[in-house]
Amino acid sequence: MSTSQYQTASGRPLRVAPAWVGAPGTEIADPTAFPVRDAVWIWSVRRYARTALWALPAGAVLHGWATLGVATPPGPLPVQLAAGWLTTVAMIALAGLLAGTRARRSAAAGLLVSLAGAVLWLPLTTVPAGAPVPAAGLPADHVRTAALVAAAVLGAGWFLLGWAVFRSRLVNPADGILLMLAAVSVGAGTFAVKPLPTVGALLLLAAGMGLAWTGGRLAPRS
Repeated sequence: MSTSQYQTASGRPLRVAPAWVGAPGTEIADPTAFPVRDAVWIWSVRRYARTALWALPAGAVLHGWATLGVATPPGPLPVQLAAGWLTTVAMIALAGLLAGTRARRSAAAGLLVSLAGAVLWLPLTTVPAGAPVPAAGLPADHVRTAALVAAAVLGAGWFLLGWAVFRSRLVNPADGILLMLAAVSVGAGTFAVKPLPTVGALLLLAAGMGLAWTGGRLAPRS
């Protein structure tokens, strides 16, 4: 038995809104004429993006907690790694959400730059202060510079993502401005003067809450 063009594989009516599908640069005159296989794939991507965006405020909370310098039983490193993992998940979700908008190129560039910064930053978080990294050919006096470069690359990626949010016209542009402001704190890394890291975490939290709340209302749940 073949699947109807106007139904999903489960037999439920296919509900596709042109603004939600995000056909780049075009408007679909008849939403029901959209191919089922493409609509189901887009639905899966958008559903993942809407859910995973809640990782951004969670990561911002952990990042803000790490900036306060409060002693925690597992130590600061697990908190920082958890915050980095959650924000990475949120970056991928945000890029997926913006893939069908006018800012898709900026979102893709921001995701790639942010991932590059995260890859550079992750190994350096485990290096003790003043210790060299022989495997990477970094003497002790260059490790701090490498950490600053990694933080700057990560901050540049977040800035591009914020710019993509601002230009997308899909979510609240104010959340994009908050992301770009938070990117300044992220880019400063450990060189940021307190309370700039904590303020940046609060800006990231505000942007994450706004994006997660708005993103969850972009498409019908069923």
